[in-house]
Amino acid sequence: MRSGIHPPYGPVVFRDKAADFAFLTRSTATSEKTVLWEDGNTYPVIDVEVSSASHPFYTGQQRVLDTAGRVERFERRYGGAR
Repeated sequence: MRSGIHPPYGPVVFRDKAADFAFLTRSTATSEKTVLWEDGNTYPVIDVEVSSASHPFYTGQQRVLDTAGRVERFERRYGGAR
């Protein structure tokens, strides 16, 4: 690999607040927010909306999403042309 062209690769915590689930992995994604992990170290944390702990495919449970807000935002953006 050429030096100086790749983003830094380090430990990051991904947290799913809906399912109260978090896991530590390595990634090039970064964040200004940090969290104190179980091992006593502080890592950057990235909040995600869906993870394996909350996705219906893995949990077998249906979850209601806020589709009304998405439809209104779409109509505002594109004028609700019919």
